[in-house]
Amino acid sequence: MRTVIHERVEAAEEGTNPKAICRMSSGWAVLGDSQYLKGYCLLLSNPTVSDLNALEGMARTRFLSDMAIIGDALLEVTGAIRINYEILGNLDPALHAHIFPRYVTEPEAHRTAPPMMYPAEVKDSVPFDRDRDFSLMERIAAAIQRRIGDCGY
Repeated sequence: MRTVIHERVEAAEEGTNPKAICRMSSGWAVLGDSQYLKGYCLLLSNPTVSDLNALEGMARTRFLSDMAIIGDALLEVTGAIRINYEILGNLDPALHAHIFPRYVTEPEAHRTAPPMMYPAEVKDSVPFDRDRDFSLMERIAAAIQRRIGDCGY
């Protein structure tokens, strides 16, 4: 089954995905469609597989390690107080991880709830904007590079 994840990985490989931050050993770090939590990223597996259990051995370890490296980078550059990680695959059955920075400035009612529980009007209120978000993407890429070496595009 072809999903939006497949399309976004292909676009990143072609250099046409505007949200692509950098290539990592297990896939692509990309900025999320919405930036209601500044720095919200995803890790898209490449090659694209159905789910985490489709990976074995070092491939699985690399994916989970890359996910945590993105979280480390977000802690460094965003001022987040912690990182939330989600691997769901319910809507798009292609392995991808959601990586959410969490902030002390979030409304009390949402600060300890899963990020996807924010109301739609909040989640949709800050769509990705390449002009606005590019410097953040560069800072995230630099922080990833400090951890893994070359972070290719």
